[in-house]
Amino acid sequence: RLRLHDGKLIKDRRFHLRTYPNCFVAKELTDWLIDHKEAPDRETGIRLMQKLMDHYIIHHVCDEHSDYKDAKLLYRFRKDDGTFPLSKDVKVFMRGQSLYEKLVSVEESILKVREENSVKYQRTFLGCEMVDWLVQEGEVENRQEAVELGQALLEHGIIQHVSNRHHFFDSDILYQFWINFRRRRRLTELLNENSSRALSESPDSPFCLRKLNPDPGNTSFLSVQTNKEIKIVSAVRRSSITSLSGNSNPYFSAAPTLVFPPVAECNPKSVLKRPVTNEELLSPGAPYVKKTLTIVGDAVGWGFVVRGGRPCHIQAVDPGGPAAAAGMKVCQFVFSVNGVYVLHLDYQTISSLIMTGPRTLMMEVMEAIE
Repeated sequence: RLRLHDGKLIKDRRFHLRTYPNCFVAKELTDWLIDHKEAPDRETGIRLMQKLMDHYIIHHVCDEHSDYKDAKLLYRFRKDDGTFPLSKDVKVFMRGQSLYEKLVSVEESILKVREENSVKYQRTFLGCEMVDWLVQEGEVENRQEAVELGQALLEHGIIQHVSNRHHFFDSDILYQFWINFRRRRRLTELLNENSSRALSESPDSPFCLRKLNPDPGNTSFLSVQTNKEIKIVSAVRRSSITSLSGNSNPYFSAAPTLVFPPVAECNPKSVLKRPVTNEELLSPGAPYVKKTLTIVGDAVGWGFVVRGGRPCHIQAVDPGGPAAAAGMKVCQFVFSVNGVYVLHLDYQTISSLIMTGPRTLMMEVMEAIE
């Protein structure tokens, strides 16, 4: 965005007797991406900008187009018109980035290379050191606020215990920044989650879960042409509903429909070592840490399976899918979906929430501290 401002691609433009501030022409931007080697060709450039639209970073100036079109249409960065959604997750991420930049730019920074159990870790700090620094720099008013901030940074995947065994505490436990905010990233990294994957052939695979024949206009789901044969296991990975049960034929030749499974499951064995109750999860001092995951579904889904009930747990995760990239793991417990508290719900209800929700899935999960 800043490079486009410097290059004068983003500027006030007039169209049909109306001036649109701080916008760019899609076709010109695609040219710029190729000229500056951010994209090898126009098709990749279009896919990259569509990713930015999916992440609510850019949009059409009049919101008349939900897709990015390589044409003489005007688009704008949401940060330039004040419509960028500053959710709690975004605010925590931006706070983490601000703290990181401040820490790496000072002399005698608390961020150092340290060794634990004969393993060297980059950008590490002690929990008590971070608390001291936050209070001294006026980032927080007291040590309790510092601990709460550290816990929020950990839950959002910005910092972590070096061996992922502890939540954030005001102690001599060793933590590190999990994100190197100063690493220069290329736009093409946005497309990595779409790389080819070896998909499981299991009929209960998380990769063959989807809603078929969605309502017109609902772009969150993959539309399937009814006159084509679709091999389920090679096609999709949509949501956490089990694959179409009762149909042993892996191909469809007629119009498929969404089928909710019966009680009997294709893969009933839980990945949990033992049953866990809500009371155990929520009891004070319980060995569980809550994490917030933002999962942007691709054309075929999110890439995970939910099972159980009260509480539900993550049964399987596509190792190459969006959920895995966001930090989801098997055996995590589902705390909330898109802001809805779900510990008291069964997996069918949670699956329905996911299926009927937006493409960008906000989930809170609880993970056991080993």
